[in-house]
Amino acid sequence: MIRVVLADDHTIVRTGLKEILADTGDIEVVGEATNGHEVMARVRELPFDVLVLDMSMPGRSGIELIRQVKGEKSGVRILVLSMHSEEQYAVRALKAGASGYLTKESAADQLVAAIRRIAGGGAYVTPETAQRLALGLDAAAEGPPHASLSEREMQVFQLIAGGKSVTDVADLLALSVKTVSTHKTRIMQKLNVTNQTELIRYAMRHKLIDSDDPV
Repeated sequence: MIRVVLADDHTIVRTGLKEILADTGDIEVVGEATNGHEVMARVRELPFDVLVLDMSMPGRSGIELIRQVKGEKSGVRILVLSMHSEEQYAVRALKAGASGYLTKESAADQLVAAIRRIAGGGAYVTPETAQRLALGLDAAAEGPPHASLSEREMQVFQLIAGGKSVTDVADLLALSVKTVSTHKTRIMQKLNVTNQTELIRYAMRHKLIDSDDPV
């Protein structure tokens, strides 16, 4: 039996994933988490084989969380489930310790196969991503401007583009307002944008934030 922990802050997503896995016969959901803190609690308290991890959750998330999970329980296999396209984050995620990367829109068709493959010691990525890894290419090579952002800059960028103020971001990430302002300035320089509206448009154009209302 493959024991799985589902980590996503949306109840409807976790419910859908559990329904997909319910009839497999060889995969059992043994725990759930809605944020980075709960992920680490499950890692420390539960025996399990695969962590299905949303890249964007409250608190610590993404690449930083993958590294922390692997640092505490190296044997756990991680399948990243993300709204972002594979070309944007997959190489970063796998280099941080993940074993697979799946977009949410393809989860219904591929989730079971992905879990089984990585639980068996394999990796689950597209041939294009596998080739990038084999060639030693990082996310910034020949990629869009945001691929050059550090993990902290990406966190700040997504929060600001999602509507958070500099003060809000500082509180969420336990940073000083001055530090967040410095990050914001560097982000805008790297993305070649000059104001908040352009920053949000960039994030929406590259599907780095959720939004129903175009700016």
